[in-house]
Amino acid sequence: MSSNMGAETRPELSAALRGDELARWYWTLAELTVLARELGVSRGGGKVALTERLRAALDGGAPAAAPSRTRNAGHQLAAPVNGSTVIPEGQRCSQVLREYFRREIGPSFHFDAYMRAFVAEGAGRTLADAIAHWHDTRQTAAQLQKIGAQFELNRFLRDWHAERPAGSRTEALAAWRAHRNRPRSPAAR
Repeated sequence: MSSNMGAETRPELSAALRGDELARWYWTLAELTVLARELGVSRGGGKVALTERLRAALDGGAPAAAPSRTRNAGHQLAAPVNGSTVIPEGQRCSQVLREYFRREIGPSFHFDAYMRAFVAEGAGRTLADAIAHWHDTRQTAAQLQKIGAQFELNRFLRDWHAERPAGSRTEALAAWRAHRNRPRSPAAR
């Protein structure tokens, strides 16, 4: 292996890889899912968890089980809803809620992390409480947020555009393709 990390070629994703080699490279969830199917590894739980199960399987260990899907869907709200409507246990960020919030808050409404968490954890509270929460979190929501590890493309594009404000989307995506085809630094794994 070359000591020049930029000169290495991304390997083919296959059952012949070692776990540490899998972790050295960027793989899409679709690619990882194909390998998981081939190895008989559970595909649930998100990209980070799937990668860890694949690493274990490639190294001959028993991969950890995928988290069970015990999320209680419960009763979901149906239109019409209003400010006194109570959020039920297991409510999702549905189109019914989106339409209500856009009507009450305006076209700038979107389900950000703060609102997704409020809906998920807000059983027993009202939609009026949710609207107040939206307004209370706007200052914090406007600040630059940490992007989770599973969203590597999003983090890369945000950083790339911060360094090159006049850069085009085409240039950013070309830079991303070059970036993803290089091995990751040990700190990035």
